[in-house]
Amino acid sequence: MILSPALPSQPALWPSVLAILAYLFAAAWPGGATGGSARHERPIWAALWVGWLAQAVAIVLDTVITQHGAIGARFGFGAALSITSWLVIAVYAFESRRLGLPSVRRVLAVLAAVTVALGWLFPGRLQAVQGLSWAPLHWLLGFASYGLFGAALLHAALWRHTERQLRAPPSASGTLPLQALQGGVLGMPLLRLEALTIQFVLAGFVMLTLTLLLGFITTPWHWDHKSIFSMLSWMVFAILLIGRVRFGWRGRMAIRWLVAGSTLLLLAYVGSRFVLEVILHRGNPV
Repeated sequence: MILSPALPSQPALWPSVLAILAYLFAAAWPGGATGGSARHERPIWAALWVGWLAQAVAIVLDTVITQHGAIGARFGFGAALSITSWLVIAVYAFESRRLGLPSVRRVLAVLAAVTVALGWLFPGRLQAVQGLSWAPLHWLLGFASYGLFGAALLHAALWRHTERQLRAPPSASGTLPLQALQGGVLGMPLLRLEALTIQFVLAGFVMLTLTLLLGFITTPWHWDHKSIFSMLSWMVFAILLIGRVRFGWRGRMAIRWLVAGSTLLLLAYVGSRFVLEVILHRGNPV
């Protein structure tokens, strides 16, 4: 049951504006997450937490709808991107505090601000949630997989950066830079980054598998773009994990498979919804 056409969510306007301003402040504040004093970094973390909490409120107001006595959920490509960035920011904040990751906050904060704006401008279509529908669990599992693969991509980028440091030409004394040997400005050794990347891939693969199984069991199967790209991404991630265990894939090989699978997964939902909502102006149900 479709409740209404999709329009920008008015209740989520002010939380969205607050989140955008907080993220832009965190991106613009000078200095990094390492090498600075705690007092200097305090405004950065305050802004990130304000943005993260305001984004959470905006996501709830955007996606959980009550209308004419019916409870519904609204999802679109904007909401999917916003939820993904929200989860990635949470992972980044947790690891930066405990493991001394550097400031990749500028890129993440700007991306989060953009996705908050997209989530408000393109909230998607409303669907009624009746009885014991499995749809909310299906959506939650799907977006959890997006967030976990987003975190995997973040760690893969840091992993690749550290690898490049290790491959840098040695100094005049014939030794590698001390920063590279210690994990560089990333503050985390290469093997730790590699292990975290694969762990996030595995967790995302489990969530994606559960999402596909639940969708297959509870809804009729359709050979549409979303289903095809989702299955292709699942196969790519399965090959990556098998290659990792069976053949010891590492470095660029593993990262290429991760990027390929993530691209297919992005096309599966975000890409198809973008075409329907923005290009074709069609609000078919999720």
